[in-house]
Amino acid sequence: MSDKYLVGFDGSEQSRRAVDYASDRAKKSGANLHLVLVVEWSPYSFHTPEELNERHRRREQELERANTVVQPVTDGLNKAGVNATCEVRHGNAGELLCEIAGKEGATQIIIGRTGDSALAQRLLGGLAITLAQVAPVPVTIVP
Repeated sequence: MSDKYLVGFDGSEQSRRAVDYASDRAKKSGANLHLVLVVEWSPYSFHTPEELNERHRRREQELERANTVVQPVTDGLNKAGVNATCEVRHGNAGELLCEIAGKEGATQIIIGRTGDSALAQRLLGGLAITLAQVAPVPVTIVP
Protein backbone atom coordinates (compact mmCIF):
# COMPACT_ATOMS: atom_id res chain seq x y z
CA MET A 1 0.00 0.00 0.00
CA SER A 2 1.45 3.36 -0.98
CA ASP A 3 1.51 6.48 1.12
CA LYS A 4 -1.05 9.22 0.65
CA TYR A 5 -0.17 12.86 1.23
CA LEU A 6 -2.98 15.26 2.05
CA VAL A 7 -2.07 18.73 0.75
CA GLY A 8 -3.82 21.86 1.96
CA PHE A 9 -4.27 24.10 -1.09
CA ASP A 10 -5.76 27.59 -1.40
CA GLY A 11 -4.29 28.81 -4.68
CA SER A 12 -1.63 30.95 -2.97
CA GLU A 13 2.05 30.80 -3.91
CA GLN A 14 2.79 29.16 -0.55
CA SER A 15 0.25 26.41 -1.14
CA ARG A 16 1.64 25.88 -4.65
CA ARG A 17 5.05 25.32 -3.06
CA ALA A 18 3.43 22.75 -0.76
CA VAL A 19 2.00 20.99 -3.83
CA ASP A 20 5.42 21.08 -5.53
CA TYR A 21 7.06 19.65 -2.41
CA ALA A 22 4.47 16.89 -2.12
CA SER A 23 4.62 16.16 -5.84
CA ASP A 24 8.42 15.79 -5.80
CA ARG A 25 8.18 13.30 -2.94
CA ALA A 26 5.28 11.44 -4.54
CA LYS A 27 7.21 10.99 -7.78
CA LYS A 28 10.10 9.44 -5.85
CA SER A 29 8.05 7.25 -3.54
CA GLY A 30 4.93 6.45 -5.55
CA ALA A 31 2.69 8.16 -2.99
CA ASN A 32 -0.73 9.49 -3.94
CA LEU A 33 -1.74 13.11 -3.38
CA HIS A 34 -5.10 14.40 -2.21
CA LEU A 35 -5.44 18.18 -2.49
CA VAL A 36 -7.98 19.84 -0.20
CA LEU A 37 -9.22 23.40 -0.55
CA VAL A 38 -11.20 24.53 2.49
CA VAL A 39 -13.47 27.53 2.18
CA GLU A 40 -13.64 28.85 5.74
CA TRP A 41 -17.03 29.80 7.11
CA SER A 42 -18.65 30.27 10.46
CA PRO A 43 -21.64 28.14 11.43
CA TYR A 44 -22.38 30.44 14.38
CA SER A 45 -24.47 33.21 12.81
CA PHE A 46 -28.24 33.26 13.06
CA HIS A 47 -30.42 33.96 10.03
CA THR A 48 -34.00 34.02 8.86
CA PRO A 49 -35.13 31.15 6.59
CA GLU A 50 -34.70 33.43 3.56
CA GLU A 51 -31.17 34.36 4.61
CA LEU A 52 -30.33 30.69 5.15
CA ASN A 53 -31.51 29.85 1.62
CA GLU A 54 -29.41 32.68 0.19
CA ARG A 55 -26.42 31.61 2.28
CA HIS A 56 -26.76 28.05 1.00
CA ARG A 57 -26.85 29.30 -2.62
CA ARG A 58 -23.76 31.49 -2.06
CA ARG A 59 -21.99 28.60 -0.37
CA GLU A 60 -22.60 26.34 -3.36
CA GLN A 61 -21.28 29.07 -5.69
CA GLU A 62 -18.15 29.43 -3.54
CA LEU A 63 -17.53 25.69 -3.73
CA GLU A 64 -17.90 25.74 -7.51
CA ARG A 65 -15.45 28.66 -7.82
CA ALA A 66 -12.99 26.99 -5.46
CA ASN A 67 -13.12 23.82 -7.55
CA THR A 68 -11.99 25.84 -10.60
CA VAL A 69 -8.85 26.71 -8.60
CA VAL A 70 -7.89 23.22 -7.40
CA GLN A 71 -9.08 20.97 -10.24
CA PRO A 72 -6.62 22.32 -12.87
CA VAL A 73 -3.73 21.75 -10.45
CA THR A 74 -4.91 18.19 -9.85
CA ASP A 75 -5.27 17.59 -13.58
CA GLY A 76 -1.72 18.90 -14.13
CA LEU A 77 -0.34 16.57 -11.48
CA ASN A 78 -2.05 13.57 -13.09
CA LYS A 79 -0.66 14.54 -16.51
CA ALA A 80 2.79 14.71 -14.92
CA GLY A 81 2.43 11.14 -13.66
CA VAL A 82 1.39 11.81 -10.05
CA ASN A 83 -1.79 10.08 -8.91
CA ALA A 84 -3.76 13.02 -7.51
CA THR A 85 -7.32 13.68 -6.39
CA CYS A 86 -8.94 16.74 -4.87
CA GLU A 87 -11.91 17.98 -2.95
CA VAL A 88 -13.35 21.31 -1.85
CA ARG A 89 -15.11 21.65 1.49
CA HIS A 90 -16.71 24.36 3.60
CA GLY A 91 -15.82 24.61 7.27
CA ASN A 92 -12.93 24.87 9.68
CA ALA A 93 -9.65 24.04 7.94
CA GLY A 94 -7.97 22.38 10.91
CA GLU A 95 -10.92 20.17 11.74
CA LEU A 96 -11.54 19.22 8.12
CA LEU A 97 -7.92 18.42 7.28
CA CYS A 98 -7.75 16.11 10.31
CA GLU A 99 -11.08 14.50 9.42
CA ILE A 100 -10.13 14.03 5.77
CA ALA A 101 -6.68 12.68 6.70
CA GLY A 102 -8.39 9.92 8.67
CA LYS A 103 -11.03 9.23 6.02
CA GLU A 104 -8.48 9.13 3.18
CA GLY A 105 -5.89 7.13 5.12
CA ALA A 106 -3.33 9.91 4.72
CA THR A 107 0.15 9.25 6.04
CA GLN A 108 1.15 12.92 6.10
CA ILE A 109 -0.42 16.39 5.87
CA ILE A 110 1.50 19.01 3.89
CA ILE A 111 0.64 22.71 3.98
CA GLY A 112 2.26 25.99 3.03
CA ARG A 113 3.40 28.25 5.82
CA THR A 114 0.91 31.07 5.15
CA GLY A 115 -1.62 32.28 2.62
CA ASP A 116 -1.42 35.52 0.61
CA SER A 117 -3.96 37.74 2.37
CA ALA A 118 -3.78 39.02 5.93
CA LEU A 119 -6.85 36.91 6.72
CA ALA A 120 -5.28 33.83 5.14
CA GLN A 121 -2.08 34.43 7.09
CA ARG A 122 -4.04 34.51 10.34
CA LEU A 123 -6.06 31.43 9.37
CA LEU A 124 -3.14 29.40 8.05
CA GLY A 125 -0.82 30.54 10.83
CA GLY A 126 -3.44 29.22 13.20
CA LEU A 127 -3.85 26.19 10.97
CA ALA A 128 -0.18 25.24 11.28
CA ILE A 129 -0.36 25.50 15.06
CA THR A 130 -3.65 23.57 15.18
CA LEU A 131 -2.35 20.78 12.98
CA ALA A 132 0.90 20.54 14.96
CA GLN A 133 -1.20 19.94 18.07
CA VAL A 134 -4.03 17.71 16.87
CA ALA A 135 -3.26 16.14 13.49
CA PRO A 136 -3.58 12.36 13.44
CA VAL A 137 -0.50 12.06 11.16
CA PRO A 138 2.80 13.94 10.76
CA VAL A 139 2.54 17.49 9.38
CA THR A 140 5.03 19.15 7.06
CA ILE A 141 4.93 22.94 6.78
CA VAL A 142 6.60 24.17 3.59
CA PRO A 143 8.17 27.65 3.75
